[in-house]
Amino acid sequence: MINNMQQVVIATRKQGSRDVIEALQNAGALHLVPVKAEGVLTAGPLTGEDAEFRRESERLLARAETTLTELGASRRVAAAVPAESEWPALLEEVAGPAAELAKRRQALDADMDVARTYGSAVKALSELSGGLDQSRRVSLVPFIYQKPEDLSALQAALQGSLDGRFEVATRPLSNADHVGAVATLSIDRDAARAALGKARLGELRLPGRFDGQPISQVSADLSRIEREGAPQRDALERERTGLANKFGPTLFAIRDALSDQVAIHDVEGMSARGKYSLVMQGFVPEDRISGLKSALDRFGDAVSYELHPVDSHHTAHVPVELKNTSYSKNFELILGMLPLPRYGNFDPTGIISFFFPLFFGFIIGDIGYGLLFFIVGTWFALKAKKGEGVNLAAMNSYLSPDVMGKLGVIIRTMSTWAIFWGFLTGEFFGNLAEHLHIFYVNHAWIQSIWGITVPGEQESGLLPIVFPRLASYFTNTALITTLIVGIGMVLWSWLIRVQLASRHGDKTHLWEAIGMLGGLVGLISLGFLSQGGNQLVNAAIYKDFSNPLLIAMYIGFAVFVLGMVMSKVFLMIIEILSQGGNIISFARLFAVGVAGAILANLATDLGWGMYERIGVLGIIIGVILALLVHAFALAITIIGHVLQPIRLHFVEFLTPTGYHNESGVPYSPLRRLSPPTGTAISKQ
Repeated sequence: MINNMQQVVIATRKQGSRDVIEALQNAGALHLVPVKAEGVLTAGPLTGEDAEFRRESERLLARAETTLTELGASRRVAAAVPAESEWPALLEEVAGPAAELAKRRQALDADMDVARTYGSAVKALSELSGGLDQSRRVSLVPFIYQKPEDLSALQAALQGSLDGRFEVATRPLSNADHVGAVATLSIDRDAARAALGKARLGELRLPGRFDGQPISQVSADLSRIEREGAPQRDALERERTGLANKFGPTLFAIRDALSDQVAIHDVEGMSARGKYSLVMQGFVPEDRISGLKSALDRFGDAVSYELHPVDSHHTAHVPVELKNTSYSKNFELILGMLPLPRYGNFDPTGIISFFFPLFFGFIIGDIGYGLLFFIVGTWFALKAKKGEGVNLAAMNSYLSPDVMGKLGVIIRTMSTWAIFWGFLTGEFFGNLAEHLHIFYVNHAWIQSIWGITVPGEQESGLLPIVFPRLASYFTNTALITTLIVGIGMVLWSWLIRVQLASRHGDKTHLWEAIGMLGGLVGLISLGFLSQGGNQLVNAAIYKDFSNPLLIAMYIGFAVFVLGMVMSKVFLMIIEILSQGGNIISFARLFAVGVAGAILANLATDLGWGMYERIGVLGIIIGVILALLVHAFALAITIIGHVLQPIRLHFVEFLTPTGYHNESGVPYSPLRRLSPPTGTAISKQ
């Protein structure tokens, strides 16, 4: 759900206003918005002495953040905030060595990159040059080529341009590449380069400081870098780590205090200022009003404030904070793929937290796969409990312990539903449990539960299968089950739209939603009445008023026409067909799940077949083959198994509610970073 907000206006004396802002920082509850100044009050950027003080604070803050980045420091232990008068000297004491160290590391890294990339080519060219690279009269033009015909084309171009005043030497580098050099008089160097261009070959130019140096000298430098580069890099890293350990805690303390100081300047810039007063406005969650009051009440008559409810019709600037249960809060990670809902809209986190893992489990529907996912989710949770994250180097991202913990809950919930559905479908790594006669199809059970007559002889086993989704006789039942879920979800989404439009007094969208609800009821009734379209042209079904489906159809379509006329949205005729398609989209749950289950059965049947043909040796070969095919099948289907439930929520369910039409402002309260007991902030 979205946390309820109250609007607050705070007025205080200009003298002492910084103490009030510090108290608001300590409370950490107020989300500030700019005040539109009128009359004698002014707003906007600070001027004069205040502006100069802000610029100095921002300069020191940028210096602190740059130094922390150069040191690669991480917050390990807290440190006391030094006296404010000491901040510039402390920053300069560490910023200079840190910048110099970063410069040396960057230069060494660049040299090591050149050695890795060009080392073998430069070594071969040095051997080819025979000392000619030191000559003032002879120039060497190095190049790399792959095909022998490239070299022939180059020699022809050189002959045409230089008429024999050149020499070409080459040497293989690898299976594909060759390195070569054109030796010519210095005055003919440009002509040799032009010949390379005619042959569609490029001159080998070394980057950075190595460009233009003699090849033999570059070869010696790169050889030295290859020998000494790694130890030098380690020594620089140790020096960097030493600086980070020594100065890191203090730098973080100063950085936080400076951030708080700059935040005070930001608050002053957002406030309306008079000669003797300062006015702030913002929003505070209802469950944090008491903390705000206690922070302000201690100033007595020096501060005056007023709280009042938010206008539900003007919520574009109202911040949004999601307030969910400890379980549902984990699924805010999934909703985070979308912008926040606008204040006054609805938070679908609770819906996603139930139906997303349920749909995933329905698609997987396999006990074995569910257990694998449960192990993965448990690993995520254990890593989070230890305070460890995971660095995904291939994706250039990092999963923090907090994210790891949320993913652990999500994955284990998904796996629990997969195991549950696995018991209903009788699947354990495909049909392995059926081969072992653990699960079986009980004809009487299927007949009593689903009203389906199962062909063939009665099987035997330990546990009856309740939802045999791969059986041909069960296909229609499974498909209708998913469509019924789709009917419920799409109708629910339009009911939410009715509720929201009614709450905001939006008559256009209210009538549109009512009309769409009526149209969907009519469309669904027509679908059942015509038996899935088979009797669509049978005139008799439209006259049998003893059938309640016919009455529901006529009423639904009448409501649809009324809603279209009242809302004046005549494109609803097209939209109703689109909504019918949204319902059918829920058949993905069945189709994607069946595709994965067929691949799982294929893997198991392959391994089981090897066992039946070869015996004991076949068991080993069969298990290996089955595992490989299972891993392959899971790898190519898992993305779809996750994305399909997400899509059904984000597109088919949330679009009718109007969720995507407007986005909200994230709740970002004024909050203190440095300890409240730190040095008081004052003007120097």
